Amino acid sequence: MTGVSEPSSALPSVAREVEEFVHSGGWDQRPQLFALVPTEHLLREQPDLAGQVDPESPLTPIAQDSLPDGDLGAALAGIMWPEAVAGCALVQEIVMLPPDAEADLPDAEDAMARVAASHPMAREARLVAAVLREGATACVVRVRDIDELVENPQLAPNLTRALLATFD
Repeated sequence: MTGVSEPSSALPSVAREVEEFVHSGGWDQRPQLFALVPTEHLLREQPDLAGQVDPESPLTPIAQDSLPDGDLGAALAGIMWPEAVAGCALVQEIVMLPPDAEADLPDAEDAMARVAASHPMAREARLVAAVLREGATACVVRVRDIDELVENPQLAPNLTRALLATFD
């Protein structure tokens, strides 16, 4: 295919595509996981999808079954991907605080979430963390009530490490 970029250079645009897809469903959604499959492989295996995927995109995100309630880290630790999956993306809604407010948070994760959500400076946001098996990462965040995306591969280093571990 001509014009198709490498998966690692396309990862940020795939992360934006996943966020736009989830954004179209509105807010207050559960975390959602996507497999990132090379488009050429997908079309070779399922040619009937030809009119539904962008043949110029090197990766196609495929929504997975809902993650179980509870500890996200434990759920991710139980995931194993087949070789055909080049990467994955996780979308979750988060609470963001200014850095100086984070220092006052308790250490216990459940208490931290409660305190953060009720903090006067809290902002709700949607985070997409995407990784490739080879180690490339991309992250985008959309703050609720602000219609713009912030991109930085270092936005969620613990989450991208956990996603990369699903390929070990």
